[in-house]
Amino acid sequence: MTKIAYIDAFSGLSGDKFLGALVDAGVPLETIQYELKKLRIDGYRIEAKSVIKGVIACTKVNVIIQGGHEDNHDHAHPHELPHEYPHRSYASIKQMIEESDLSPRVKTCSLAIFLNLAKAEAKIHGSEVDAVHFHEVGAVDAIVDIVGTCIGFDTLEIDVIHSSPIALGSGFVNSDHGKIPVPAPATLELLKNTPVQQTDIQNELTTPTGAAIISTLAEQFGPMPPMTYDHVAYGAGTRDLEIPNALRIILGEIQPQHATESMDLIEANIDDASPEMYDYFLEKLLEEGACDAYFTPIQMKKGRQAIKLSVLSPPDKTQELINWLFNETTTIGLRIIETKKVMLDRKTEEIKTEWGMVRVKIARSHGRIVNAKPEYEDCKRIAKEHEIPLKQVYQVIQKLI
Repeated sequence: MTKIAYIDAFSGLSGDKFLGALVDAGVPLETIQYELKKLRIDGYRIEAKSVIKGVIACTKVNVIIQGGHEDNHDHAHPHELPHEYPHRSYASIKQMIEESDLSPRVKTCSLAIFLNLAKAEAKIHGSEVDAVHFHEVGAVDAIVDIVGTCIGFDTLEIDVIHSSPIALGSGFVNSDHGKIPVPAPATLELLKNTPVQQTDIQNELTTPTGAAIISTLAEQFGPMPPMTYDHVAYGAGTRDLEIPNALRIILGEIQPQHATESMDLIEANIDDASPEMYDYFLEKLLEEGACDAYFTPIQMKKGRQAIKLSVLSPPDKTQELINWLFNETTTIGLRIIETKKVMLDRKTEEIKTEWGMVRVKIARSHGRIVNAKPEYEDCKRIAKEHEIPLKQVYQVIQKLI
């Protein structure tokens, strides 16, 4: 099974909402605090408390900066931080994360989010990525939000993240550059090619930090996929709105869809060809591009014994195979059936045996091995070289898989 987090952004996205929802989902605040210490920054503390947004019980995570400043800007409102708030460049944040003792997965996640944020800011302000100063976005609380979110998803061992369309607010907010429209320019830049929905709520529902997190981590946007969920968590924003100001994360398992491929099934009934030719037919059809070919014994009218030749063909090979069948076999008519091929995830791997390396074809369903078979040619070679029964070779290798 694949562990999935479905992000239901009915009230937008922000860094503190992500952190609150992850703590609400069971990530210990102490774990986030412990891991954040690996960044070797100080002058802050984080706390979590239960709050009600609308009628929904949520978890609110606050970052309190030394000197008494509390994040009363939803972290989604980095534009409204005091001017004396620390400014950090993208280069310094990148160096801080790279030189930390955070896990490789958390590092990769955090660096990717900050890089996307830097690219958006660089485009909006007409500068180079490495020269970007995040202003308030690069301050301590935003670093905590982004890195803490990556720590949370890593702690929950989430394999894949999907998201609903992102709710956007409206109106204007203050920034170091004066009043800017909602959604903020950086938010819109980050959410390009992402499903969004405008709302008439006069507030910034989705912020650059929230937009950077979701645009970096979500693999798919849209309705909740078929899944079995076991936990629903809510992370609160600060402001009270006409709708619950919260982010909902639904945690569970998803069964990945098996790969499917459109195919044509070509069939022919043959009752007037020598059986000696059958092996030749199969060999040549596979050489000509058929995915599979096989015979089925059938009985035709007037009691005639015959075979049905079935050929599984990629659509772009069908006409070529039809021509071959008319030229090489005795059939004078064919049936074409459009069908689909459903496949398990499969690949050939090599395993070490007492006789050397042996190829094994392994098929998996939802990451679990459901079938494994040694290659016949390898087993036959071993049986001949070592003068042992072929079935013994199979038995030994099967125990190693």
